[in-house]
Amino acid sequence: MYVQESKDRSALSGQVKHLMELNQKLSSEAHNLTNALKGQTKSQGNWGEMILERVLALSGLRKGYEYDTQESHTREDGSRAQPDVILHLPENKHLIIDAKVSLNAYELSVTHENDPPQKEAAIKKHIESIRTHIKGLSERNYQKIYTLQSLDFVLMFIPIEPAFMVAISSDTLLWQEAWKKNVLLVSPSTLLFVVRTIAHLWRQEQLSQNAQEISKRGSDLYDKFVGFTEDMKKIGAQILGTQKTYDEAFGKLHTGRGSLTSSVENLKKLGAKASKQLDKNLVDEEDNFTALE
Repeated sequence: MYVQESKDRSALSGQVKHLMELNQKLSSEAHNLTNALKGQTKSQGNWGEMILERVLALSGLRKGYEYDTQESHTREDGSRAQPDVILHLPENKHLIIDAKVSLNAYELSVTHENDPPQKEAAIKKHIESIRTHIKGLSERNYQKIYTLQSLDFVLMFIPIEPAFMVAISSDTLLWQEAWKKNVLLVSPSTLLFVVRTIAHLWRQEQLSQNAQEISKRGSDLYDKFVGFTEDMKKIGAQILGTQKTYDEAFGKLHTGRGSLTSSVENLKKLGAKASKQLDKNLVDEEDNFTALE
């Protein structure tokens, strides 16, 4: 019993040690990810764009068809612009989405959950960071890209839902201020609603195009059917003409006194030798004469 208990304790100790190693590894990876997202603007931007593309994929939109990413375009003044995402709308319209991620201030507000003054100060910094992004996005004038028929506003995507909710609930004027600058603030949930609406518009557009194609093909089919009936009439008239010609020729061959069949048959009766017999139905008995006659 003591030997078995010792073995069980040893096995349990090994499992606990392995669990601790996994926990340390997970903590280290989470710490590295947090540092990457907090410390490097490029990493934050890439992460935000990844979340944005996931939302678009969930809505049923396809990259390269209903939307494109990181396309370079020229403004009216000749300067270059590269929006994160360009949504293609029916009737050759476009909607631009730009992902903005700022975790530093928001992360401070979360870590100071038990310190109300520090938390409030961090939230204010978070809101100011969003305001800075709104101002910068408005000044980019994406709607002036002459190669696109863009709507007169752009979507500013905040990929962290709680960060979005904290900002608009703490400052009720933030959303209105952004809208006055032609910027619409959206989170993953609100953006999903917008892009699903766009996906629905694309489905309606496809149905409309299908209906137009059905109408066009129906018109073509009807025209072809009319042409077919006219051709059938011509064929019928030609058949009737051929029938008349046939009846006249057959009359010369078979009916009436002096027809070709009766004449040929009389030659045989006069003594002409033949190895075959003419069909009796083709011989007009009334026009035949005997050799004696």
